[in-house]
Amino acid sequence: MHHGTGSKLAAFAALGLLASVTAAASQEVVGTWERDTGASRVRFTKCGEALCGSLSWLKDENGPAKVGQRIFYDMKPNGANKWSGSAFNPEDGKTYSGTMTLSGSTLTTAGCVMGGLICRSVKWNRSN
Repeated sequence: MHHGTGSKLAAFAALGLLASVTAAASQEVVGTWERDTGASRVRFTKCGEALCGSLSWLKDENGPAKVGQRIFYDMKPNGANKWSGSAFNPEDGKTYSGTMTLSGSTLTTAGCVMGGLICRSVKWNRSN
């Protein structure tokens, strides 16, 4: 009898561990990131259970993108240091299925159209 209880507790402990790892990773994304081209910065914040990102600075303020515009929506954990959700591209006015991957101090975001046939990725470096 005792044996079953012990393994159940172990399973709960492992689940708790996974949850805290995911939470830590999403905390690491929260903040401001600069695009590798230096053209823009995006600020990620928690939106409920997910992450979302808005443009916080633009080198060229005369383009289609606007400061304060939300370009990443509903980014939910999808594996270790990975999130998936939606990405809006102000340049063409389209919303793509988006993914983010965190690797050290580099965040890579990718937006895909046509079921992932065409994807474009952007690298961001922590700026805060």
